[in-house]
Amino acid sequence: MIGSFTKALKKVFGDKAQRDLKEVMPLVDQTKAAFAELERLTNDELRERTTQLKARIKERTKANDDRVEALRAEIDADPQMDIHEREQRYQEVDKLEEASLKQIEEVLLEILPEAFAVVKETARRFTENSELRVRATDLDRELATKRPDAIRIEGDQAIWMNTWKAAGIPITWDMVHYDVQLIGGVALHKGKIAEMSTGEGKTLVST
Repeated sequence: MIGSFTKALKKVFGDKAQRDLKEVMPLVDQTKAAFAELERLTNDELRERTTQLKARIKERTKANDDRVEALRAEIDADPQMDIHEREQRYQEVDKLEEASLKQIEEVLLEILPEAFAVVKETARRFTENSELRVRATDLDRELATKRPDAIRIEGDQAIWMNTWKAAGIPITWDMVHYDVQLIGGVALHKGKIAEMSTGEGKTLVST
């Protein structure tokens, strides 16, 4: 198995595959462990995991974001502010926004295994079920008006179909991420180009 992983890593990372294997495999293993815990969740609970992950990102940058908002409010509230004071505030805003980007990078890496696991579990459910039912959100209702072939609303429920039309042709979701595709996903997250052969799941990696 390690040999096949090494071969896959050479395709997405290059010749330094052994070193990158040690870096990537913990994330793949964590994703698989998180995936194993998600099967017991309802569809609504699974969807809520994504909301929770988004909240973690927002919470991580909240202090900096609040400070940026306050600084911009000060600038907007005083058109006569001394140009040097204004410039100092803009410089602080730039530093805070740069710090927020670093915080986002950190938290994205922290939540990557769970986020990947949620996507994989969603893919599994669509593969094994023709429909998935969840409590309808405003977004569900909006999408149902645009893509009635993929989603419909029944009362307070949104029904997502695993078959929809693309360019007029019916497409059925029937793919679940393998380890090599998780490896490719990590590569893309790290800003590397995933060079994979035909049939190894480039499209699925991008999800």
